[in-house]
Amino acid sequence: MRYGGVGAVIVVVWLLIGLLAAGQRGYFSSSQDNCAQAGTTIVTIIAGPLNYVGVNPKVNCQIPQPSK
Repeated sequence: MRYGGVGAVIVVVWLLIGLLAAGQRGYFSSSQDNCAQAGTTIVTIIAGPLNYVGVNPKVNCQIPQPSK
C-alpha cells in the first residue's frame, strides 16, 4: 500500500479546505495588502479544517520603518 500517496491527498484536501475558509472570510477580496493580512491568510489556509471548529488564526506583525 502506498502511504505516501494517501498522505499527499490528505495534505492537498487539508489545504483546499483552508483555502475555502480564507475565501469565505473574504481574505482574497480585501484591498489591504500588508504583513498582517498576508500572514492571517496564510495561517488560515494552513489551519485547514480547524477553521470550522472554532480556530480563528490572526497574525499581527510590525515592519520596521526606514530611518529618516
